[in-house]
Amino acid sequence: MLALDALAPALLPSTQPKAGLGAGKVERIRNALSALRLFVILLGLVLLSRFFVVVPAGERGVLLRFGAVQQQVLAEGLHPLLPVVYSVRPLSVRVQSLPLAVTAASRDLQDVAAQVAVRWHIDADQVNRVFSRLGDGSQVAAVVIQPAIEDGVKAVFARFSAEQLVTERDQLRELLSGLLQERLSSYDLVLDGVDLLQFDFSDHFRQAVEEKQVAEQNAKRAQFEALRAQRLAEARVFQAQGEAQAQELLQTGLTPAVLQRQTIEKWNGHLPLVVGADSVRGLDMKSLLKLDRKA
Repeated sequence: MLALDALAPALLPSTQPKAGLGAGKVERIRNALSALRLFVILLGLVLLSRFFVVVPAGERGVLLRFGAVQQQVLAEGLHPLLPVVYSVRPLSVRVQSLPLAVTAASRDLQDVAAQVAVRWHIDADQVNRVFSRLGDGSQVAAVVIQPAIEDGVKAVFARFSAEQLVTERDQLRELLSGLLQERLSSYDLVLDGVDLLQFDFSDHFRQAVEEKQVAEQNAKRAQFEALRAQRLAEARVFQAQGEAQAQELLQTGLTPAVLQRQTIEKWNGHLPLVVGADSVRGLDMKSLLKLDRKA
């Protein structure tokens, strides 16, 4: 830039009117020098940028020396770099999700189509090893994650019946997570979670489940009706026993004296129009006459 500034007076001897050059030509020369100066600055910045590398947030830089993976892992930020000799391959260490549809068989040989989503990420301190063995994130998912999910789902589903796959979902998720964690850790990958999104069974199995539910409901209804009938029968027995005991107590308490007293208390003062032998025995005439005199 200093050389260009020093060269400008030599290139512009005609800035004075006596030189015989027009003002327009002088202006064109100045514009050309300004463009040349800007080009030199940009070229310098480009050359300077080759000596630095920026690792974005959420990533780590795999340092390569003539294409060979080095032990050093570059963290987020700006790093000086000798061009041509060294290069950097960024690798994401963020949590990634891989949804996958897997078909497996249950313990009772029922076909199950499951939707599974696995969350995972690369160990930030081992990105150089992961890149050296597997490549970038897409290759990791295709080479390790997807086969591990398919094999793990088939191995775990075979331990449960089709009905247990629905009722024991938490235990199923726990077993699948443990199996996947064991397989991914050998590749310096970290399992963050497993989600069992959906189970789809065959039409034949769904029909069998519906028939079983209907049968169970009918059995429960019949059991309820039987229990209700038993309770009603027991209530009738208790009622009959109560009535029998009441009759027994009533018969025990109806002595001749009690009957005579009730007859006197209910007599209206008039003799019956028809008096039979039974009515004469039931009435104590002397008592009635005494009661009449008192009245």
